[in-house]
Amino acid sequence: MMSKITALRMRNGCKEKRVSVYLDGQFAFSLGAEVVAQGGLRLDQEITQPEIDLLNREDRYRRCLSAAIRYISYRPRSEFEIRERLTRSDFDSDCIEVAVERLKQQGLIDDVEFARSWQHDRQLFNPRSKRLTELELRRKGVSQEAIEQAVADISDEASAYRAALNRVGRLPVSDYFGFRNRLAGYLSRRGFNYQIINKTVDKLWREVKDGTD
Repeated sequence: MMSKITALRMRNGCKEKRVSVYLDGQFAFSLGAEVVAQGGLRLDQEITQPEIDLLNREDRYRRCLSAAIRYISYRPRSEFEIRERLTRSDFDSDCIEVAVERLKQQGLIDDVEFARSWQHDRQLFNPRSKRLTELELRRKGVSQEAIEQAVADISDEASAYRAALNRVGRLPVSDYFGFRNRLAGYLSRRGFNYQIINKTVDKLWREVKDGTD
């Protein structure tokens, strides 16, 4: 069965450029302007249902790809996070698969690089233990192999010391037990074990006292 395109009208108020397509005098569907241009749609063109289905499928794919690109523009994301976000946005699995593969080919999805970037930022701005970093990456759906590569060089002793330095200026220097309890609790919440915490607290306490003598 053939239909005729009787109007192509640019839609107002949309973030992306979309075109309303009218068939036989009635609104039928909307497409991204790029899909309309790529399909060569024009007034009085006759079009079949399979051709319409193909255009709508291409439009869904492009919207899915655009949504993924917007999502990763704010900060790096794991493949799992992107798939989860697109699924919540009601894109079908076929569109998601094609979009994800396209982004992987372009290097915009790379879980190994994502894991490295994640642990680097954590260690630089908010140090935590190797174990907690592994847990965070696992929750983001990163493979164990990528996680192991990312955390291989993490030293819990060095990380705990950097984390403690960020906190020590807010702690009482006249009360050892208050200093110890608050700093130990802070380090514990960042996943460090008892041995590392004890060693770090004692080291910082000595440094603080030496600096105040």
